[in-house]
Amino acid sequence: MGYFSNLLSAALGKPKAQSFDLSNMSPEQVRDFLRIGGGWETSSGVSVTESSAMRVAAAWRCVNIISGTVGTLPLDLIRRVSEKERQPAAGHSLRKVLTVKPNQWQTPSEFRRMMQAHLLLRGNAYALKVWLAGNVVALVPIHPDRVSVEQKRDMTIEYRVTSSDGKFRLLTAKDVFHLRGMSLDGVKGLSVLSHMRESIGLAIQSEQAGARAMKTGSFLGGVIEHPQKMSPEAHGRLKGDWDEKYAGAQNAGKTPILEEGAKYSSIGLSGKDLQFLEQRDFQRYDIAMFFGVPPHMLGATEKQTSWGSGIEQQGIGFVTYTLNDWLKTWEEAIKRDLIAEREWETLDARFYTQGLMRGDVTSRTAYYVAARQWGWLNPNEIRALEDMNPRDDEGGEEYAVPPNTAGDVKPTTGVDDEPPQAA
Repeated sequence: MGYFSNLLSAALGKPKAQSFDLSNMSPEQVRDFLRIGGGWETSSGVSVTESSAMRVAAAWRCVNIISGTVGTLPLDLIRRVSEKERQPAAGHSLRKVLTVKPNQWQTPSEFRRMMQAHLLLRGNAYALKVWLAGNVVALVPIHPDRVSVEQKRDMTIEYRVTSSDGKFRLLTAKDVFHLRGMSLDGVKGLSVLSHMRESIGLAIQSEQAGARAMKTGSFLGGVIEHPQKMSPEAHGRLKGDWDEKYAGAQNAGKTPILEEGAKYSSIGLSGKDLQFLEQRDFQRYDIAMFFGVPPHMLGATEKQTSWGSGIEQQGIGFVTYTLNDWLKTWEEAIKRDLIAEREWETLDARFYTQGLMRGDVTSRTAYYVAARQWGWLNPNEIRALEDMNPRDDEGGEEYAVPPNTAGDVKPTTGVDDEPPQAA
């Protein structure tokens, strides 16, 4: 018992005198603690950890794109005043946590970006809820590696958290904000990093092989062959003339003139070199598939469908099939874990995906034109979405009449309108 306890203490960076209760740890947890480097050994011979995975450019870009989008999209707490009316839940303590200050050191975007990165790599993200007067007033993030989740016989969820001093602490669902990815048991999300370890391992080995080739290999663009032995003077003159007349971008495209039977031969990539490059390119697509990110967002635009309207359709697919999945996970987890049950009927968390159009003036303009023309946004509402002050005249509150509306219907402001007179 002491031997394994000391190993666990070393893995956690604690003194050997610290003991751990191995009887309450699953075989998988013990195996992960004892695994060298804390990662997963792959067939390619490299141990994949969270840190090593993020050194792969494709994996970094995928995690950064999704986490950055979730972190920067507008998020608000909405109150349902009636079946047709929605208003921001101004003054609610949770709204401050979600939109202003989740804890003492993070901004909302920093908190969401970090939690989403945990969710992508580990399949789970956890934060300790700080309660005050029956409301959540802060969220303190917990690294997924410190949390073990178990469902008890009464169907309640128990969280076993390892604190920084090496001690275990038992928490209930009331204490933990839990973002759960795709799951097979409904209790704990699947770790994407563990399932894509072979692809990441192959990408790491390919990068290392390329680095070793750059360090020890020779890269020649061509050779000059001479039928006879050249004197040092002739060799120096040929080299000087070649560098002066044909080297550099300003001499690109010039045709060399060689003397005394000298011949220039270019050297291209071998078949093995081309296969190596193709393999590295394939790894980008493979990693992008795991995260659901269109390849063109990683700079992989070699495929025909990545040009023209293909990029636009891939972007739409990313929002529809990848991003919306994560946004819905956040919205429902916030309602389940952070909103009191007594307020479930009136409060909701909402991401505003219109923020994705902020950099696309053409799409944003078309959206506003349609909204104004068909009467579901008035000018002042559109101006508010653009962070502009309302118009000074009364026309800013008027809703346009849709062009296909039958009959003589006057524009309406939606406020203090007189009811139609009886015939």
